[in-house]
Amino acid sequence: MHRHLKHLAAPLLLLSASLAQAAPDARAVLGHYADLAHAVYSDSLTTAQALHSAAEQLVAKPSEATLEAARTAWRAARVPYQQSEAFRFGNPIVDEWEGKVNAWPLDEGLIDYVAASYGDESEENPLYTANVIASPALVISGTTIDAEQITPALLAETLHEADGVESNVATGYHAVEFLLWGQDLNGNGPGAGARPASDFDTAHCSWGHCDRRGAYLLAATQLLVDDLSWMVAQWEANGAARSQLMADPQAGISTILVGMGSLSYGELAGERMKLGLMLHDPEEEHDCFSDNTHWSHYHDALGIQNVYTGHYSRVDGSRMQGPSLSALVAAHNPEADKNLRDHLAATLAKMQVLVDSAEKEGVAYDQLIGPGNQSGNAKVLAAVEALVDQARAIEATVAVLDLAPIAIEGSDSLDAPHKVR
Repeated sequence: MHRHLKHLAAPLLLLSASLAQAAPDARAVLGHYADLAHAVYSDSLTTAQALHSAAEQLVAKPSEATLEAARTAWRAARVPYQQSEAFRFGNPIVDEWEGKVNAWPLDEGLIDYVAASYGDESEENPLYTANVIASPALVISGTTIDAEQITPALLAETLHEADGVESNVATGYHAVEFLLWGQDLNGNGPGAGARPASDFDTAHCSWGHCDRRGAYLLAATQLLVDDLSWMVAQWEANGAARSQLMADPQAGISTILVGMGSLSYGELAGERMKLGLMLHDPEEEHDCFSDNTHWSHYHDALGIQNVYTGHYSRVDGSRMQGPSLSALVAAHNPEADKNLRDHLAATLAKMQVLVDSAEKEGVAYDQLIGPGNQSGNAKVLAAVEALVDQARAIEATVAVLDLAPIAIEGSDSLDAPHKVR
């Protein structure tokens, strides 16, 4: 060995040893991941409770001020919940539950009055214009249903996905969003839904059935609280989701990567963004009544970054950090870790462009995906491409960690665009 190489050998050995020591135990990484899940669902619950309280105020004293306060509470509730979606894919308990709280798009005619342009029938959905709020009795699958009392049980057990139709969304954030904003009838033009507060005012009711509309809003927001309370429990010390995750450390690490990759690729890049861009369809906008989509997409991307880095900023202002997948990858291959962190940052930067478009320039997401809006389309496509590149970087870490190959969710809009209608 050359003399100068001998001098280098000891520092290199020390560096190698320090990297090995810096590698967190897989169980520690999984434990912190579960702690993050518990925290983000707890924050989602807290903000849902605030939303329910705001809904109570709106129903008790309908005014433009109480309506706007309820809308503000809804937007605030979306911030932690969207960051939770990185826990969905890979964790069966979460994935099977998610449709109760975040299913979309929905056939809003199931719930309430709609504009004539909505149409009055659908070959796929017999309840397309059922209008639960105006109908104390409903016929579902040939059976007459008593809907005189609008309760959480009626929404969850009878109406949600009634007749086996996925667009019969009767519960969750988007049902509440429709109740607070009404239809967005602006197409790819500016403006969100414009439901008046008088829709909840029994003394000066603008569209009839204001008592039942208020009852629906209260039932839906209470159900949101109930469903999130259940999910918080799944991530507690002996919760089923935590226990399932911790049962096999290697499989648990794969679960984290499946969640990150599937949300990045098939769900967010594909179903929520590329599809709407291909069709130029404002109905494919995730928060289509409120024009809040730019924030929902941003917080989805932030949630993916949170899961990888082990960081989370809570709604009370505190910040969590702990043993992370990033540290585990870095211990095996620092370059692979840096590459993935760079992709996560690049994706957030592209999402920030969409936020700035809406918040600073007044051009909402449904306008960006409109036909003929070349610059807007390009902004959305850039975010899609960043998500796809990010997903590839996530897949690459599987080999770095010597894990079995994973399968992430796909999307026709990305994998087979010729199938998109």
